[in-house]
Amino acid sequence: MKQTVREIELNGRKFILVGTAHVSRESMEEAAAVIRGEHPDRVCVELDEGRLQALQNEKGWQELDISKVLRDGKGFLLLANLVLSSFQKKMGSEIGVKPGDEMKESLKVAGELSIPTSLVDRPIQITLQRAWAKNGFIGKSKLLATLVSSAFSDENISEEDIEGLKEQGAMDAMMSELAAYLPTVKEVLIDERDRYLASHIWEAPGTCSVSILGAGHLPGTEQALRDIASGKISSDASDISSLPPKTLASKLGGLAIPALIIALLGAGFFTGGTAASLDMLVRWLLWNGSLAAVGTILAFGHPAAVITAFVAAPVATINPFVGVGLFSGLAQAWARKPRVVDMETLATDAGSVKGFYRNRISHVLLVFFLSSLGGAIGNFIAVPALIGTLVK
Repeated sequence: MKQTVREIELNGRKFILVGTAHVSRESMEEAAAVIRGEHPDRVCVELDEGRLQALQNEKGWQELDISKVLRDGKGFLLLANLVLSSFQKKMGSEIGVKPGDEMKESLKVAGELSIPTSLVDRPIQITLQRAWAKNGFIGKSKLLATLVSSAFSDENISEEDIEGLKEQGAMDAMMSELAAYLPTVKEVLIDERDRYLASHIWEAPGTCSVSILGAGHLPGTEQALRDIASGKISSDASDISSLPPKTLASKLGGLAIPALIIALLGAGFFTGGTAASLDMLVRWLLWNGSLAAVGTILAFGHPAAVITAFVAAPVATINPFVGVGLFSGLAQAWARKPRVVDMETLATDAGSVKGFYRNRISHVLLVFFLSSLGGAIGNFIAVPALIGTLVK
């Protein structure tokens, strides 16, 4: 049996796990062959309802309302999802395979054989939100930097390279590298999903199942299934099926900088009077608003978006890393309304720097991100600058 196919028997049930590369022609053929050969009671695939709909409706981007995305506070999630999708699409285009084709093929074969199917992966939105929420500012920056550098990389990836990703040695090395660089992300993207996948595979009806999974999830999901069978862990994965609750520290953390700025302005009033306090206020407004505007300029934002970023940054200080981006992004979307062609080419355009700027939807996201980043940096710089003014 191939290294990418594992067959285990637990508590009188047989579980066959097929590890795939998501843009691999060989994985498509292997998944189909295992399903036909085993003819199991059920086929489980590493998909959630949203990703299945996206695979079945490749023009789903055309229904995107970018303004609603920003108003709902999902700008960063869409940016991460878009870049990740673009990276997978670029990899697949080099060998003529679309991301997720092995999952579609598995569902197709199961349908031909009248085998029931189960979607066993966690919704991508929950996974990305958990990865985002469990990271601090540095972790968020490293995550986005990793995604963007992957999407914009011009490295040619051959079919042999992709097939090599399914080998255990290469996969172990990748997982170790990810764990060292982004341990929290690795925990959410890999470890939690291994357990989530195993839980839903275990709960799927039938005594024999074939599960089509990304190769990176093969060892972890197998171990989680064994742990469930032995009673070491529960098959209930509800604790990782939603956003982690905000701790008191995280809630207070968002108010720390605005509270500190207000305290410094108050201190300036009591030590130097109204003139000193107003001078400090102007300094803070300039740092905060100017750097938010600079971020928008770096994104080649419309002048209306630049002005909006400058004015809105101080107002949005209560949540500096998100608030100002909402206003500048909406201004950009209003000034340069997305066209149908932008929706049609969004995933492709997001694969290059030039395309990211050219496409009006991804351009809005760029304005959103860089103005948010500029406003956040402005606040962090403003605090020591205000303290310096006080101690003169």
